[in-house]
Amino acid sequence: MIIVVAALEFASEAERDEAVSLVADVQRLTREEEPGCHDYCFAADPAIPTRLQVYELWEDSDSLAAHFQHPYYEQMASLLRGVGFVSSTNQAYLIERAEPVYTEDGEKKTGFFQN
Repeated sequence: MIIVVAALEFASEAERDEAVSLVADVQRLTREEEPGCHDYCFAADPAIPTRLQVYELWEDSDSLAAHFQHPYYEQMASLLRGVGFVSSTNQAYLIERAEPVYTEDGEKKTGFFQN
């Protein structure tokens, strides 16, 4: 699995909020129709009014690479360019192991990836 984490900066809170609204349908369609996409979410950062936080979860390298060639990616980029987009930082992480954060009883775990 590959996780993509990004922060998109906008010129104003109003433009950030407009971006959130504009890209909602493209996010849904990407999740529903692009092979290998497990999650794709662009959300307003509640602590930084001009920031949009991005979280993506992809099955593998091929599905993420194909995403950049898909029409939904270009549609998303075009919509964001039109609303005061200033800059972005982004990173992809290869996930080789995963485990729940809480125990089966809902308790906070005291350690991770220990076995």
